[in-house]
Amino acid sequence: MTLTSSQETHLLALARDTLAIEAQAISQMQNRLGAQFLGALQALLTVRGRVVVMGMGKSGHIGRKIAATLASTGTPAFFVHPAEASHGDLGMVTADDLVIALSNSGESDELSALLPVISAKVLCWWPSRAAALQPWPNTPPGCWTAAWKKRPAL
Repeated sequence: MTLTSSQETHLLALARDTLAIEAQAISQMQNRLGAQFLGALQALLTVRGRVVVMGMGKSGHIGRKIAATLASTGTPAFFVHPAEASHGDLGMVTADDLVIALSNSGESDELSALLPVISAKVLCWWPSRAAALQPWPNTPPGCWTAAWKKRPAL
């Protein structure tokens, strides 16, 4: 298929618009970096165990990529699907690990059920201020929370 001049112009405009939107989003992230971001970095730099990434749906696909990138750059990391975790895979997570829980909406039933029983430190990222998963108040939307979930008393 050969593109017409009009189609080429339209596609180039779409590509430029997309890049402008992404550039604006990255620029806005600069203002959101602060203590919580530093807390997340500190957790990643000092984890004694492995980094365990969890997420459902598209967040899970992104989580797989994050875990693979961390592992390929020397940080022991792996992905655990939240639905599988509730059927035994949570046993792979130890108290020395760091769990990164990803959710776009924060309303994943699978993650909601897991967070109270995870023995590791947990960093959560979800952009929705009204996210049901968000266990810590006053966390700005789209920011890592560096407040640690405490292991429940047995």
